[in-house]
Amino acid sequence: MPALKLFGRKWLAATDDLVYPGLFELFIRIIWFILIGIACGKYYEDTWNCRLGGELVRVYLLGEAVMLGIITLLILIIIRQSAKGAIMDTHARRYVEPLLMIKILLLLPEIVWNILGTLWIFGQSVECSHEHYSVTVVEALVFFDWILIGLSIFGLALVFDPIGSLEKRHLENSIEHGKVSRIWLRRFKFLWWMRKDESANETFQHVAGLLTALFRGTDLVPSDVVAGCILLRVRQKRETHELQRMNLIESPKYTSDGNEIFFGMPNWMSLEAIHHFLQLSIASYGWLFVIYQHMCTGCFRLARDMTCCACFRRKSNIILDDNCCLCYLSGVKYLSQVSEEDILFASFKNHLCQIPFCVIADHKNASIVIVIRGSLSLRDLITDIAAAADTFECPNVPPGSTAHKGMILGVKIILKQLENYKVLERAFATYPNYHLTLTGHSLGAGLAILLGLLIRPRYPHLRVYAFSTPAGLLSRDAARVTEEFVLTVGLGDDLVMRLSVDSIENLRTTLLTTLRACRIPKYRVVLNGLGYVLFGVPERDLNKIWINYNIINTIWDQSPIFGKYFSDTNKIIERDITRRRYSKEKLFIAGRILHISRCKPEQIEGKNRKELAKEKTYEMRWAQAEEFTTLSVMPRMLLDHLPENIEKAVATLLEQQHDIPYYIDP
Repeated sequence: MPALKLFGRKWLAATDDLVYPGLFELFIRIIWFILIGIACGKYYEDTWNCRLGGELVRVYLLGEAVMLGIITLLILIIIRQSAKGAIMDTHARRYVEPLLMIKILLLLPEIVWNILGTLWIFGQSVECSHEHYSVTVVEALVFFDWILIGLSIFGLALVFDPIGSLEKRHLENSIEHGKVSRIWLRRFKFLWWMRKDESANETFQHVAGLLTALFRGTDLVPSDVVAGCILLRVRQKRETHELQRMNLIESPKYTSDGNEIFFGMPNWMSLEAIHHFLQLSIASYGWLFVIYQHMCTGCFRLARDMTCCACFRRKSNIILDDNCCLCYLSGVKYLSQVSEEDILFASFKNHLCQIPFCVIADHKNASIVIVIRGSLSLRDLITDIAAAADTFECPNVPPGSTAHKGMILGVKIILKQLENYKVLERAFATYPNYHLTLTGHSLGAGLAILLGLLIRPRYPHLRVYAFSTPAGLLSRDAARVTEEFVLTVGLGDDLVMRLSVDSIENLRTTLLTTLRACRIPKYRVVLNGLGYVLFGVPERDLNKIWINYNIINTIWDQSPIFGKYFSDTNKIIERDITRRRYSKEKLFIAGRILHISRCKPEQIEGKNRKELAKEKTYEMRWAQAEEFTTLSVMPRMLLDHLPENIEKAVATLLEQQHDIPYYIDP
């Protein structure tokens, strides 16, 4: 950071990104230089006896040795220059750009020399006594050199920025925003399998506008984001330690006692019900989740519930867009342990903003359950990213409420299918005494909540079990309405429960300030990050990587670290809100939030503390939506979102209930 400037344009790389690629290429070049040196020593004198093409062989051997020596020396200098200075100290790396330009221009003579080697080995222009070692070495060099040249060209294409022309800096922001949005739009439309999706153009336009607004004007490159996340993890840990030391932060009170947690709550809120509907939510992922859980035996587990040539058979219930063997339905039946007769309706069609779901008759809980699948495909990811706040109107919701744009489009499609096939009317005609329940995980949880809001006037007693609900779902007043009928369950440091346009904007600004405060080179940050993944963050690193040790300060412009750079960062933070942010209204997570957390080893008492810690004992508490508005970089933020890990946590909590003594107040 800032971006690399070559040939009159900016690229998606920085001057300090060349250390590890350079070391990799240096290792290969040194080996090649040694091999070609041995080949010259053993074979050069014999070339004078060649009947044809001896000059070509001599020119190739000497030229290749000289070129390898020059390129190896140049790479060594580039590595040393790229490793200088902190992330923001570009002046220390001022020679990287001209050196890299020379290195790129040397690709042309390298291609010419490799053509000479190709003519020697594979052509008819050389007739010499074929000394085995040298011929083998040159064959290998020619082959791998073509691969390396191809990788170099591919690397340039990978970091090419189509809007990186330095001549465009004078354009107005609105014009630049439009140009960037159109480029993102072309990228999405290049995905040919999405062209015929309903609402594709509208969704692509929203996503393109969002991505443009988030990254415009930051001058961040991908490696900066990686390094920034590593630094944020260290910074957040140090801030927590300092605040705890000064007694300025109190740890939330968790408990593993279900009776205490659910005291005074409606009967439908219980660990048993949570576990049951979580299993149904997992079942909506179908055969892919079965294969994911059982790599070797998954096919055999699915085969029992498959229906051969189902396309030509009459189905007892409506099953849409499954394959001819009903593999998706087979996965749902295997995971949910529900018979096919109890799956009243299923739509497995997966397009943009169109998410698979099924309707199940749950006899155990006397309910008709609408189970909506979470994100599992690239189409679902695009739906997730279309996260702008859009007007959401429905009965019993405050006027002017807003919700996640992509999910609004998705829930309308689900509602349309339910109405077209009269799914709920038929279900309640068959089971008149059952009640309605909606459930889902991740994207499915958000859709379930919005669907519950839309159909609640017809089914006032419906309930929703939502797992790992996305943070940017509803405006705050609308989210409060959902607390009456929605139970949201989340685990630990789940990333998605803290992911919204607003939190990403704040993370971007925090990344910029954290990168400015770092005093060590980027290659060391990345290397340290690998160590943090394997061994955790050591205490010594909490202090040594910052320009000023006093990183804890609640007032940014008075911080010893940020004060030095705040004048520059302020230009990004205090821009006009319509130019800086894509979404003008903050969206929140919905429902009553039950947050599950792992017990820390020091909190586990008793003689078998180590054994209990290995069993991952869990605790829980009621949380507020405002607690999930900040993105934190944590080791398990991705793993805690996986449905199988949530299921393990809930199952463990259920087991722990048997070990909790019951006390009767005398």
